[in-house]
Amino acid sequence: MRLERVAAHVPVNARLADIGSDHAYLPVALMRRGAIAGAVAGEVALTPFTAARRTVQANDLADAITVRRADGLMAIEPEDAITAITLCGMGGETIRDILEQGKSRLSGEERLILQPNGGEHPLRQWLMENGYRILCEEVLRENRFDYEIIVAARSGTVKYSAQELYFGPLHMQARSPAFLAKWQRQLSQKHKTLLSLSRACLTVPEEKVQDTARQVRWITDLLAQAQSAG
Repeated sequence: MRLERVAAHVPVNARLADIGSDHAYLPVALMRRGAIAGAVAGEVALTPFTAARRTVQANDLADAITVRRADGLMAIEPEDAITAITLCGMGGETIRDILEQGKSRLSGEERLILQPNGGEHPLRQWLMENGYRILCEEVLRENRFDYEIIVAARSGTVKYSAQELYFGPLHMQARSPAFLAKWQRQLSQKHKTLLSLSRACLTVPEEKVQDTARQVRWITDLLAQAQSAG
């Protein structure tokens, strides 16, 4: 389901770079549907690189999808003329680091379709600091986990508030049922964290306690506003 939702955000006729492609299921599925013009599947580890190459060959798509073993965005070459980049199924901090380390490979014309497994806040921070505007945000629940999809494009100076970086600027406006359900669960988790921190008060930095307490206030306020609006 996650890959289907990510696929839905890839522009038609894009030239796609799927970084951390694993078995290359995403570019292969899009290519078979005729949805994209071409793709690069990048993998740094040998086993998934081999699996990606096998999937591409099994589908007779070696002419349309290039599989490269490379670290992050180093899989992209200028002649690929990439217009969309997908980074899925890793922590938000990992995606942020891949984007930061591979900045020289970004033309600024690509659409970024990102599906972090947590760590959305630092990822949004990077997007803002590098002039990327968030165009779309989505929450979906799969196998008892909440996942987010963030779509962004370079737009020049962007300014988001601390809470917008934490929750997602478009999520805060739309307040979808999936988004509110996620934060209802998160609130319960944060309360438990706060309780365990207060019990360990001598060993936990005060800053960590205050930070968790602030997050609890933000989530409580957000849910209260949604309830009063609803």
